[in-house]
Amino acid sequence: MSEKRILIVDDAATVRLFNRTLLEAQGWRVDEAVNGMEALEKVLGEQAFDLYIVDVNMPKLDGYGFLQQLREFDIVQAPAVMVSTEAQSSDRARALEAGANFYLIKPIKPDALIACCRCLLGLEPKP
Repeated sequence: MSEKRILIVDDAATVRLFNRTLLEAQGWRVDEAVNGMEALEKVLGEQAFDLYIVDVNMPKLDGYGFLQQLREFDIVQAPAVMVSTEAQSSDRARALEAGANFYLIKPIKPDALIACCRCLLGLEPKP
């Protein structure tokens, strides 16, 4: 099985560090982008990612815009987890409409993030 590559897209350095630490502990390779524009550059300039973890509120290009643009490219599409402090059902619906596969509300519980990632990566849950 090849090493899984995950892109964290979030403008908050502390959130990126927290998520990176959790994901690398699972043996996954993690890259980061501080906004949707930087994320698009990484997606188009590097080998494919297996999963995206995307914040909603970011400068330059927010999470909704990133996913909408990403889903328009003729590339192998990986699943995406949208994360936000917004907890309304309309926020979840908007994220799914933009191209997210799952929606988590901040603050994210570490076990929930790992379980979500394992599921979207097609991996068995850890006992």
